[in-house]
Amino acid sequence: MKAVLFVGHGSRDSEGNKQILEFVEGFLPELSPLVLYETCFLEFARPDIEKGIQNCVDKGATSIALIPLMLLQAGHSKIHIPAAIDAAKIKYPDVTFTYGKPIGIHYETSVILRDRLKDAGVNPDEAGEDDAVILLGRGGSDVDANSDLCKIARILWEKSDFETVEPAFYGVTNPSLPQAVEKANKLGARKITILPYFLFTGVLIKRIEEDIKTFNTQYPHIQFVLANYFGFHPKLKTIIADRIDEALGESVVMNCDTCQYRFEAGEHHHHHHHHDHDHDHEHDHTHDHEDHHHDHQHKEEAVQ
Repeated sequence: MKAVLFVGHGSRDSEGNKQILEFVEGFLPELSPLVLYETCFLEFARPDIEKGIQNCVDKGATSIALIPLMLLQAGHSKIHIPAAIDAAKIKYPDVTFTYGKPIGIHYETSVILRDRLKDAGVNPDEAGEDDAVILLGRGGSDVDANSDLCKIARILWEKSDFETVEPAFYGVTNPSLPQAVEKANKLGARKITILPYFLFTGVLIKRIEEDIKTFNTQYPHIQFVLANYFGFHPKLKTIIADRIDEALGESVVMNCDTCQYRFEAGEHHHHHHHHDHDHDHEHDHTHDHEDHHHDHQHKEEAVQ
């Protein structure tokens, strides 16, 4: 029997974990009834990934495809999930494991972002010269994840009339949100829409709301709008369905079993990543990403 194990990040905010479970539950009727589906979390929620794999095996799975419900590839998708798969291969030698890609860059991504702007009353096709958007990611020490956010910001700019679409990060790396706001101000923006590139709600959304109060005081000549976070948009089902098809069809482009980065970065993570810390992604560790070389190519989705 084939199984798909959805792997959520997990959040200290129970509402975020609930959103993942509800998304999967609502998605099941659209998926193949011949496949077993389970959900697990990396941290802060149960079942964890080891228990998720065990649940699949206990229910008769002989082939398990793990699909990370994460926006961008970073430490968790590159290190921790593959490590759990390696351990499971030893524990369950008769089970075949396939590792799918995270949500990543997909042609539906810009569609979802445009809809979030429209929901906030901002028409991406009728933007004025003084309208700006800040695409706000969590931020981290992974170069791939940070650069992917910048690429998504560029794609959004290409598919809208905004003069300015700036990427920004809430922690760890720059440009920070205040830096992006100041840049937009210097570029003459009079309306700035902050578009959080987050999958689920959490403490950071509440912090951004407080940040906007500060910006309103600092920049009284600018109107600030907080759009809804990326979240579980209906189009996300299309992206996840593609990731499932890739994994079940064994056509996943990213192969972490042969990624040299995984092994080099793993040296820095081993024994140092504790799953009881707060994941606002304000880590102070680095991945030494500039020094590694990939032995394979990470092909990108065609942006249509």
